[in-house]
Amino acid sequence: MISVRLQKAMRSHYESRSRPSNLPRIVKRIYLGVAVFLGLLLTGTAGFVHLGHPHSSWSDALFMTLITVTTVGYGEAVPLNTPALRFFAGGTAVIGFGTLTFLFTSLTMFFFESDIDDRLRRNRMQRTINQLRQHYIICGFGRVGHNVARELHVTQRKFVAIDEQADTLRQDQDSWKAPTLHGDASDDDLLILANIEHAEGVFAVTGDDSRNLMIALSAKQLNPEIRVVARCHDVRNIPKLQKAGADSIVSPDFTGGMRIASAMIRPHVVSFLDEMLRTDDGLRVEEIAVEHVFQGARLDQLGLRGKDYIIVAVRNGKQTLFNPANDFFLRAPHILIALVTPSGRHELKQVLQSHTQPL
Repeated sequence: MISVRLQKAMRSHYESRSRPSNLPRIVKRIYLGVAVFLGLLLTGTAGFVHLGHPHSSWSDALFMTLITVTTVGYGEAVPLNTPALRFFAGGTAVIGFGTLTFLFTSLTMFFFESDIDDRLRRNRMQRTINQLRQHYIICGFGRVGHNVARELHVTQRKFVAIDEQADTLRQDQDSWKAPTLHGDASDDDLLILANIEHAEGVFAVTGDDSRNLMIALSAKQLNPEIRVVARCHDVRNIPKLQKAGADSIVSPDFTGGMRIASAMIRPHVVSFLDEMLRTDDGLRVEEIAVEHVFQGARLDQLGLRGKDYIIVAVRNGKQTLFNPANDFFLRAPHILIALVTPSGRHELKQVLQSHTQPL
């Protein structure tokens, strides 16, 4: 169902065309046309001054060149009273008309090609989005959305950003080179274009609680299994967001107050967490879910020893076992809580995948 709607959404948003961009060649044509036109003005002015002497000044010669090149014909600023002047004026008119035609044609092609090139760029971006799996969708790319994107980028997770402001989407885009979509994130078609069918989660982090509610509702309708984390300013709207399907709700005011209090009463812990978030290796406390195909094994049998990860705890439902012993039997649906780098997270997942049950 979503695949059919995706095709319709793509047809309504993008024009599919595949050909190389001609913009560099067109820009060269424009530069060439401008250079020839300026050279023609200089040559024509100098020629009319020389051939029309002593009846022409530099200003008369320049004006005569302009009206000859543009074929306006306001009158002869320089009298064409000799065969040489008439021949020179005719040649200047022919060359000038051809140069201006070439220049304006190139400018027209430039604007037309720019529009096509933009459509091709968006079409390539859409193909990139369609190939994403287990990615995240950031709905709202303001200050909060940028911080979410930065964290996903540092931890090497793919994402798609959606915002109504095109300028906002372009900010820092070169830093993480993530695909973006311009429009209302609560629109079902736009979420489908963001490949919500294969997404891991949705961040509803616009500055409007009602918009975040609509995003959560739309996301859950399109993909009931997806996880939705919503931003909420007014705590009175938290029950509404929960009913709309948001799995987790974050209030910046409440979280900010807790952070300020923690900075006062447990400064060393806060300092440690801040340093961890600023490390270049992307060190984080992550969770790795044990899939149902995992055979089950003791921790010492798995050989979970690596320089890029440390097992902190194992969570089973609502129970958490900190620093599990080597003889702890790991099975689905346990969740590993570990201090890892991005490469350590991938290594842990590979270890668990190597102990999966044969199909």
